[in-house]
Amino acid sequence: MVEPYKQLDQHYSRSGELMLGGKAALGAEVGVLLCDVGDAGSLAAMARQTRLVLNCVGPYRFFGEPVVKACVENGASCIDISGEPQFLEGMYLKYNEKAAEKGVYVIGSCGFDSIPADMGVLYTRDKLKGTLTAVESFLTVKSGPEGSCIHDGTWKSAVYGLSDQDNLKKLRKQIGYTPVPVVGAKLKRRGLVFYSQEFKEYSIPFMGSDVSVVKRSQRYLHTQLQETPVQYAAYANVGGFGSVMKLMFAGILFLLLVKFSLGRKLLIKYPEFFSAGRFTKKGPTQKQMDETSFTMTFFGEGYSEGQDPQKGNPNVKICTQVKGPEPGYIATPIAMVQAAVALLEDAACLPAQGGVYSPGAAFSKTKLIDRLNKRGVEFSVITKPEV
Repeated sequence: MVEPYKQLDQHYSRSGELMLGGKAALGAEVGVLLCDVGDAGSLAAMARQTRLVLNCVGPYRFFGEPVVKACVENGASCIDISGEPQFLEGMYLKYNEKAAEKGVYVIGSCGFDSIPADMGVLYTRDKLKGTLTAVESFLTVKSGPEGSCIHDGTWKSAVYGLSDQDNLKKLRKQIGYTPVPVVGAKLKRRGLVFYSQEFKEYSIPFMGSDVSVVKRSQRYLHTQLQETPVQYAAYANVGGFGSVMKLMFAGILFLLLVKFSLGRKLLIKYPEFFSAGRFTKKGPTQKQMDETSFTMTFFGEGYSEGQDPQKGNPNVKICTQVKGPEPGYIATPIAMVQAAVALLEDAACLPAQGGVYSPGAAFSKTKLIDRLNKRGVEFSVITKPEV
């Protein structure tokens, strides 16, 4: 029997097209194809039967690469919802050229990590009358009386990722990224904890993969399409002083334990205790999901039309927003499925050749934002460009 966390369920219509992406009409009967990330033959057989695989099996550092390898070797594109920079950038190093040769697209972080952030920056850029040079985003998650929580799979990814930062640095040196130039005034980074005047509460740097994903997109758009790169910083609103103290205590304990093997075992075995209930082995209840929503607010600055971004200070500002339902279990599948539809239906708007891409790099010219707007993940302008 295939272990649940290693099982890939791919649903097909009678014609064999993948339900979530195939152009053929769905049949009355839907089958289930079982495959195991530990069985390369089963993955290859699955990849040969479809144009696109949606991979939800994580942590990706352990279970992601066999799926990418099978897809690339057998001519299928692949989308995942990973928020793990080492996996995402490792796949770029190992499979970008192979995917280009095969003409397939491997697009990571197509869930809450990092569609709202990556596409939100591009949306802000497109709505500014002039040249956008810097953006700060602030994430707010609201929940009902029962609160909110996240499944411990995400917690495990964080534990393993933060314990392996040195190898991530080595990986980036091996890739040899082209530096992204700073255009316009340099974006000032905020502190580890600060009081946000915009939201009247305390904020901290967002610890997810958004910053690294957005940077990859901006690098691609600058080097390949000669677009002006946008500086980006991501923050999360955490509430009042009491919340800050709890978070600081939990954060310090986490960073101490994650350095040692025994500490990592304890973190993984007791996620609910060490996260103060934020991460659990059961995940959220249906009621918790129904009562939870997110808002990501973007504050952009740049230079008005005709103004040289290399001279003087920014002279135009804009505020935009992406909002949607519960991030992990409702917004993420919406984002993933719409990314898949965009890949299949907006093929003429994708990069000219296949490869391993971030969402912004792959979907910047597609109708993905329009598709998301129609399905509950909404992009809007809060404050129009002001000089």
